[in-house]
Amino acid sequence: MLTEFPQVKQEGGANLRRWFEGDGLELIVWYDRARAPEGFQLCYQADDQKERAITWRPGQGFSHALVKSGDSRPDKNMTPILVEDGAVPWDLVATRFAQQSAGLEPAVRDYVLKALKGRTV
Repeated sequence: MLTEFPQVKQEGGANLRRWFEGDGLELIVWYDRARAPEGFQLCYQADDQKERAITWRPGQGFSHALVKSGDSRPDKNMTPILVEDGAVPWDLVATRFAQQSAGLEPAVRDYVLKALKGRTV
């Protein structure tokens, strides 16, 4: 079940964002000034046990990336980065999200599901 992180740090001057975590999924939703969803990033653990991120933003569409942790040594604290990745397992990601998103408010759940199933919003 996806649950919301309380008190997510908001970036100065940026619109609101919310962050949810579940079993092998993380969802960040960005909102416009009218508090309507305007994009999201859904991170998931693929079958190869590597984390990937699907990002959707208006005017840009979808991107799919491998999340490189950046932390290769204990004496370094490197920031994770996104590296362009191959094909998206759309059905797998949509199924996992549908299974874990029942507790989300309908506006958020429907927004993400519509994008994942139709690959457009």
